Amino acid sequence: MDVAIVGGGYTGLWTAYYLARADPGLRIAVLEAEYAGFGASGRNGGWCSGLFPVPVGKLARRYGREQAVAMHRALAASVDEVGRTGIDCSYAKGGTIALARSAPQLRRAEAEAREAEEYGLDVRLLDAAAASEICGATGVLGATYSPDCASLQPASLVRGLAAAVAASGVAIYENTRALRLSRGSVVTDHGTVRADVVVRALEGYTAGLAGHRRTLAPVYSLMIATEPLPQSTWDRIGLARRETFTDHRHMIVYGQRTADDRLAFGGRGAPYHFGSSVRPAYDQSPRVFSALRRTLTELFGIDPPIAYRWGGPLGIPRDWMPSVGLDNGLAWAGGYVGDGVAATNLAGRTLADLITGNLTDLTTLPWVGHRSRPWEPEPVRWLGINAALRGAGLRDRWELARER
Repeated sequence: MDVAIVGGGYTGLWTAYYLARADPGLRIAVLEAEYAGFGASGRNGGWCSGLFPVPVGKLARRYGREQAVAMHRALAASVDEVGRTGIDCSYAKGGTIALARSAPQLRRAEAEAREAEEYGLDVRLLDAAAASEICGATGVLGATYSPDCASLQPASLVRGLAAAVAASGVAIYENTRALRLSRGSVVTDHGTVRADVVVRALEGYTAGLAGHRRTLAPVYSLMIATEPLPQSTWDRIGLARRETFTDHRHMIVYGQRTADDRLAFGGRGAPYHFGSSVRPAYDQSPRVFSALRRTLTELFGIDPPIAYRWGGPLGIPRDWMPSVGLDNGLAWAGGYVGDGVAATNLAGRTLADLITGNLTDLTTLPWVGHRSRPWEPEPVRWLGINAALRGAGLRDRWELARER
C-alpha cells in the first residue's frame, strides 16, 4: 500500500480524494472503526466556514502578518472549494452572523471587527437594524458578519465524499479499528496494514490510539433540531439566505436554518470526561439538551417542538492550534476545535501536496508542521478543562446579571 489513512471522516476522506486526483496510480486505503462519517463529520452543525480557532492577531504575533493573513484567506477559499466539488449536501453560502445581545458582547464584536479590518479580512460590524434584518433574534444591539461561510447538511457531505472517494478507486475499510500506528504500518483489530505513508486523521477519537491519550482532548458538543417551522415563524426569524448564526457569549453556541426549514442548534456545556474517555453514552445529556432548548427559546421567543437530539466529540489541542504535517512517513491533521468543515478540506489538499512532494502555497502555511505540546496528565487535565467550561458559563451569567 502507498498510503494508509486512519479515520474515515472529512480529514481522511478529503486527503484520499485529493491524493487520488493528484496521482490516480496511488494505492490508497482508508481505515475506519465504524462507518465513513460516523464521528463529528456526520454530526456537526453544518458550518462550512473560514473560521480558525486562533485569532488572526495572535497568529500574526507568532508567525508574522503575511502568514497569518495567508492562513485565513486559504480557509476562506476552502469554503468555495467545498462548494465546487458539487457534492449534494444542501450547500448555501449565506455567510455567518455573530449577534451582540449585551453591552459586553457588543464590545467584543467591535474588537473583532477592528482586528479584521487591521488585517484586511472581510468581517463587517453591523448595527442593530442591519443585524436584525438578517437574524430576528431578541435584544439585538449589533453583530459581526462574514460572507465566508456556507450552511450544509454535514452527513450528506461526508457520505457523498465517501462515495466520490470510493469511485476514484480508493479502498474504504469500515468496521476496521486502528489500535496503534507507526512508521510503515497500522495495527488494526483485523490485522496489520503496511504502507509507505500512514496518515492519522482521527480528531476527537485520537485518544483511542496507543500513545495518543494526551494529543487531542475529546470535548463533547451537543445539538438539537426542531420540526420544520412554518413560514410565518421564518418571517420573524429571517435567515433568508440560510446564514449560520451565533452570538458573542463566552459559551459557544451555533445554529443554522436547514434546507427543510428546521432550526439546528448546538453548543458546548457537556463535561470533559476523565482520561479522555469517549463513549456512546456521552452523546446524550438531558441537562445540556434542556439548556440548548432554553437558549433557543430565549434567542427567538419561540418554543418549537424538538425532533432530534445528538452529540459527539471534537478534538482540542493544548494550544488550540490545528496542525497538519508529514514527518518521515507519518502524516497527521486535526485539532480543529469545532471549526473543521472547511479546514479539513484545506488539510486534505495540503496533505496531498506534502505526500506527493509538491511544494505549494498550501505547504508553507503556518499550521504545517506545527506540534502542540501534550495535554497535562490526569487529574490535572480533567480539572483544567472542566474549570474552563464552567468558567465560560459563569462569565456569561455574570454579564447577564450586570445588564439587569
